[in-house]
Amino acid sequence: MPAIRTQLSPTKRATDGHKTTSRAFIVVEEMQDLADCKMHYPLSDKDRNTFKTHDGKRVTPHQWAVYDFTRTIPCGRVTTYKDICVALGQGSPRSVGSALRNNPFAPFVPCHRIIASNMYIGGFFGEWGTGANARGQKNTGLQCNRKMEMLAKEGVTFSVEGYLADESLLWIGRG
Repeated sequence: MPAIRTQLSPTKRATDGHKTTSRAFIVVEEMQDLADCKMHYPLSDKDRNTFKTHDGKRVTPHQWAVYDFTRTIPCGRVTTYKDICVALGQGSPRSVGSALRNNPFAPFVPCHRIIASNMYIGGFFGEWGTGANARGQKNTGLQCNRKMEMLAKEGVTFSVEGYLADESLLWIGRG
């Protein structure tokens, strides 16, 4: 199911011949792909070798591989950290998580579409889990709640406990 953006458009309507007007609103359903944005994303080896993040760091070949693969995940679908490793034939779920935690191309590289292998919401911006399930000393769970909200806009929902509600939305992009 595509994400729905509610757009309210005012329309004027005369009532019983009076000069007063009232406003009605039309609801427009439109897919909202959060990765659909204008952002420079280096594609050539030359551009990638000279690219530096805002912190002045270079992006490693493993990170480029993770970002390239993550860009192929369709709107309204999710995949797992482990499935990315298997598809790439390199790294570990933790190395994928680390690459995505440092993603300088969000939301163009839609790191919010990656979840844990047990279908749990996983991490986002260095936090892991939501509410009482949040892990880490300074973890509030707010980032993962934000991740769930972003995915909900794309039509992907989770249980109250933070697990994927519809496993048919799991996308495994192995070639």
